[in-house]
Amino acid sequence: MKALIMTLGTRGDVQPFVALAQALGAAGHEAVLCAPHRFEQLATGNGMPFAGVDDGPLRQLDTAADAGEAFGGGIRTRLRQVREMPSMFDQVLADSWRVAAHGAGKDADVVIHNGQILAGQHVAEALGIPAVLGLPLPMYVPTREYPWPGQSLPFGLPGWLNRATFGGMRLPAAMFGRVIDRWRRDTLGLSPRRGRHDPKLRPDGGPAPVLHAHSPAVLARPEDWPAGAEVTGYWFLPPEPGLPDAVEQFLAAGPAPLFAGFGSMSGLAPETSTRAVVEAAALTGHRLVMATAWGGLDAEAARAAAAERGVELLVVGDVDYQRLFPRMAAVVHHGGAGTTGTAFMAGRPQVVCPFVADQPFWGRVTHARGVAPMPLSQRRLTGPALAERITEACAPAATAAAAELGARISRERGLDRAVTLIERTAEAGR
Repeated sequence: MKALIMTLGTRGDVQPFVALAQALGAAGHEAVLCAPHRFEQLATGNGMPFAGVDDGPLRQLDTAADAGEAFGGGIRTRLRQVREMPSMFDQVLADSWRVAAHGAGKDADVVIHNGQILAGQHVAEALGIPAVLGLPLPMYVPTREYPWPGQSLPFGLPGWLNRATFGGMRLPAAMFGRVIDRWRRDTLGLSPRRGRHDPKLRPDGGPAPVLHAHSPAVLARPEDWPAGAEVTGYWFLPPEPGLPDAVEQFLAAGPAPLFAGFGSMSGLAPETSTRAVVEAAALTGHRLVMATAWGGLDAEAARAAAAERGVELLVVGDVDYQRLFPRMAAVVHHGGAGTTGTAFMAGRPQVVCPFVADQPFWGRVTHARGVAPMPLSQRRLTGPALAERITEACAPAATAAAAELGARISRERGLDRAVTLIERTAEAGR
């Protein structure tokens, strides 16, 4: 079997698919990862064939300030995005077809895609092969059990209202429908059909397979999901052999520290957030490991604040969280799906400080599982407020709940389950 894996988004939207490609290769299949050019090293560094597409709208996220504006801007930002975003996908779509029809993805038996690349189900339709929707978070399939993760919505809504909130997934079709239809007609030679913009549907109108790459121990498969919508367990890359020497030396020099990392979309004021984190570490008496690789926190501000407050600090760049998190007292983060999942698996308590998109959703999930206090919005982030959350996270109840959940997740085989389901889909499509 040859699988063409197509994904677009930030690193958290791409890395699980690198792990899936590895797992397919280990099972004796051929897998090609098609993703924005900026992730070539991530793929090839893990031994996976890579085919690049245009970075498209990711260029809006190249700095923390740009990302904060893109996700947290006001009505003028939203109106500008409605005008400008569709044209950002022209080259993404063109590159996607080039890869699938003439490039490294040629002769694929199945397409696995994340929806955000917009091309997946259309490419599969043009090639006459099945498509599988793969999702690090449950954005597409409506349920009565929880609200749509795409916005900050409260848990505990009536079931009918939870289900209705998933209407937010109609926005991509509204924004990009004309661009996609033109590409379907002019490049793929496909005529319009009902449901063509819904990646949950096959061309014949039946349900397409949807694989959710999170743990059923974290978020169980809803009872009202249709057949074919599955929760497989997490798709993690194998951990690296070890941590850098400087990290090992810091860990050996004292008690387990806090970890703090806010990804690349923490907001418009990373220096302010950084000083709040250092102040919280000082107030709770913790040493601190701070990740600044993607710009969400500021290394220079961290060092200055730590010197002022007498906090033992280690600033790290791109480090393997699977190796690092199990050795932390607690994990303070922004609530991205990948970081949250890694913290769950590590068995450590968490404090989620969300900013946008699905981050508040995962913050509420961590609280519901008993491994974290209520999330603290980055708009309300102060040193004392964060210190209060850290103290609650490090209490025996949350620590024990986190360890128990981590043990359950460590026994899951999410990638094996995903490979089996993809094999079945490809076989049925022959």
